[in-house]
Amino acid sequence: MTEVATSQRSPSNHLLRRDVRFLGNILGEVLVHQGGRELLEHVEKIREMSKSLRAEFLPELYEEFENTIKTLDPEIRHSVIRAFAIYFQLVNIAEQNHRIRRKREYERSSGESAQRGSIESVVQQLKSKELSLEEVQAILDEISLELVMTAHPTEATRRAVLDIHKRIADEVMELDNPTLTYREREKLREKLLNEVLTLWQTDELRDRKPTVIDEVRNGMYYFHETLFEVLPDVYEELERCLTKFYPDHTWHVPTYLRFGSWIGGDRDGNPSVTANITWKTLDMQRNLVIYKYENVIRSLMHQMSFSTTIVNVSEQLLESIAIDAEAVELRTVEPWTNEQEPYRVKLTYMLQKLHNMREDEFKESRQRYHTVEKLIGDLKIIDGSLRHHFADYVADTHLKKFIRQVELFGFHLAALDVRQHSNEHENAMTEILAKAGVSANYAELDEQSKIELMHNLLGDMRPLLHETAELSDSTKECLDVYRTIFRAQQEFGIGCISSYLISMAEAASDILEVMVFAKEAGLVRKNKEGKLTCSIQAVPLFETIDDLSEAPAIMKTLFELPLYRECLESMDNLHEIMLGYSDSNKDGGMVTANWKLRVALNELTETGNQYGVRLKFFHGRGGALGRGGMPLNRSILAQPPHTIGGGIKITEQGEVLSSRYSMKGIAYRSLEQATSSLLLSGYLARYPAQEQSSEAEWERIMEGISEISQTKYQDLIFRDPGFMTFFKESTPLPEVGELNIGSRPSKRKGSDRFEDLRAIPWVFAWTQSRYLLPAWYAAGTAFSAYVDGDASKLEILRTMYREYSFFRSLVDNLQMALAKADLNIAGQYAGMIQDDTIRTRIFTQIEEEFARTTDMILQITGQEGILDNTPVIQESIRLRNPYVDPLSYLQVQLLSELRSLRALNEDDTILLREVLLTINGIAAGLRNTG
Repeated sequence: MTEVATSQRSPSNHLLRRDVRFLGNILGEVLVHQGGRELLEHVEKIREMSKSLRAEFLPELYEEFENTIKTLDPEIRHSVIRAFAIYFQLVNIAEQNHRIRRKREYERSSGESAQRGSIESVVQQLKSKELSLEEVQAILDEISLELVMTAHPTEATRRAVLDIHKRIADEVMELDNPTLTYREREKLREKLLNEVLTLWQTDELRDRKPTVIDEVRNGMYYFHETLFEVLPDVYEELERCLTKFYPDHTWHVPTYLRFGSWIGGDRDGNPSVTANITWKTLDMQRNLVIYKYENVIRSLMHQMSFSTTIVNVSEQLLESIAIDAEAVELRTVEPWTNEQEPYRVKLTYMLQKLHNMREDEFKESRQRYHTVEKLIGDLKIIDGSLRHHFADYVADTHLKKFIRQVELFGFHLAALDVRQHSNEHENAMTEILAKAGVSANYAELDEQSKIELMHNLLGDMRPLLHETAELSDSTKECLDVYRTIFRAQQEFGIGCISSYLISMAEAASDILEVMVFAKEAGLVRKNKEGKLTCSIQAVPLFETIDDLSEAPAIMKTLFELPLYRECLESMDNLHEIMLGYSDSNKDGGMVTANWKLRVALNELTETGNQYGVRLKFFHGRGGALGRGGMPLNRSILAQPPHTIGGGIKITEQGEVLSSRYSMKGIAYRSLEQATSSLLLSGYLARYPAQEQSSEAEWERIMEGISEISQTKYQDLIFRDPGFMTFFKESTPLPEVGELNIGSRPSKRKGSDRFEDLRAIPWVFAWTQSRYLLPAWYAAGTAFSAYVDGDASKLEILRTMYREYSFFRSLVDNLQMALAKADLNIAGQYAGMIQDDTIRTRIFTQIEEEFARTTDMILQITGQEGILDNTPVIQESIRLRNPYVDPLSYLQVQLLSELRSLRALNEDDTILLREVLLTINGIAAGLRNTG
């Protein structure tokens, strides 16, 4: 398998072609070694036929292709599936390595020129616009980005396989080393052959669903492997660039970029996430960050051999050592006996204090660090002393980065968000208030009565019930979560958990219930002046189209409640609001979801401004186009600049984590581009571009287009009685749930209703079957209905595409979805539908809408073909498709056989395993899942 499944147009890609060819040849050797030449010949024959069919569809060739696949011996078939799947894994590794190589090549060859999207390029822009030092500092003080890892189950690849990928990536990168001898290259080839063989003999399927703790470890992997080092490097680069263009200032960039996590805190629909699991998660995160700090300190001990026989250290350092010597017993750390090397003595005590944080007996002791500020204080004492005897280089090279790491990661590594469904809060509140004799049936009260009751209870510091009151297990667990948060803030620092997210927030009472529970646990209390103060914020998650429309009114109701405003004032009048991209898309379709999200952003920001509240928007984006997925830098620039004033949060989930953060070079580039985009957005927020005079008219047009699109989308999804049958039978939806990729169930409830299906399997199944329906359906009808044969209206859409950034982004995302979709392949999946009437009616609608959407996109953009504006991506998709196609045909065949057996109450574990292997392979080939 030596063909290159990636763009070959650019001469600069010759090294990428070399790597893909090199890895493909190695895979070919492994196939012969493991399955004989017959296996390789089968793979090559299928690949060539698939490629020929893509070039020109000939019925006789298709018949031969189909027959070849159907008549494969089961043992050979299994190996063929794995061969194509592993080939894509190797191609993806080569492409990731090439991204790092391109950046290094640019930096090596460009001299003083700044790479597009780099931090230096945007700081240079700010300087060219003649921004003063003070104006740049103001932008830095205002911007904020938190990237939140989630355990949403879209990573189809096992951790063991990802580890092999990393080793292969490191070894392939070594091929670029010009000093390698012939024998060293041969040894490198032998190592790669060994790794690909290991990959072939490693089971890519999980034998069980991961536990929540497994998912916690998976998330922490990225901090351990890349982020602990890379994140401070991004800050260092920003300070370097600021110093280069604004040299008359000593820059210390405020904390504007950090990571958070939902893993271990997200209990929405996942009964496995308990209060105890949340506590264990925080403890594991602290243990990792302490381990990382200890390693840095040991490294510093090797470097800091400064002796008082030669230099004069600061008095402050000597005093701190004397205090430590009196307070700290060196129990597990060997004392440093050379007192003339004070830095090593000091670092020894610091190591012991960090170690003692793991042991309960030192909880109240002076022998451990109780706050992260104390650790930073010790580091700054060392920093000041180093500069006292002119060891500035050492301080800047080693200590400065460590201080930044402690500022970023604290003793909690990453802020953990807690999330729960609003119904769970209402159920618990109803039980508690009935037990307390406050309300016989809280759930049946009207909204205004709920608001008044919750508001009154928020200001009443008396507990509703005694802690020993008899309650149902679910209500006790609900209360335990808040008590755990309170205890965690005392133990791990107040930053460990500060946001409590409410899924399906549909009313102001949903938010107030959380605040009352927080009050019960001590997270909301009265200060000396008798005003409410809080250390947790209830964060509404507006997910559906209706909820997005109601969001401004809900927030207005809250902002007008005196006690709620007191809580808000204690949090610097900053309110976090989460917007759901997945469920809004599932609810209303691509066009309507994107439009309603934009409208909600603008209207919520205006509401916040009216009440003097800054809003921090949390964008719940997935990895796939149908769930708001796009490159991180583009997702930042997609926000209207005036909406970023309170900061931005964005979810990073599933396969996005491994694709962005498993390699240091890729992680750095992703975070560098994010920083560049954030600075540019910060500039535009302060100095907005002149608004187009036509923008109000364009918004009116978009509102009409959105309404038509929503109706068309919901006519199929909600109002066609055969739709769920079509969806389940023409996609691998039932089998996706057997892939064991996440601890969370695929449905919120044990029902088959569309409303209870989670957005991730919804998108995952459509992607596998090559429809990609959630990412484009109903757009063509909406655009064509607006134009309605009127050339002047088409010209308006063309103008909007050129000049209206929202519309251009929408159309380009639609192009990407159309390019990745393949209705010829989708038609094979439709063939599995038992009811001919349902199949013909719905598939015909989908085909017609696909053609209509394609036609309208080409008319609007003026292009001859989809993605003509991004030829590199267009070519990459074109070259990948022939390799994905065999997996799709095999998947259809296997699904048909498996479902026939299951209809007879029989099963075949081997068949199921092969289906799951094709799911993994297609995910690798298309480079996204859900």
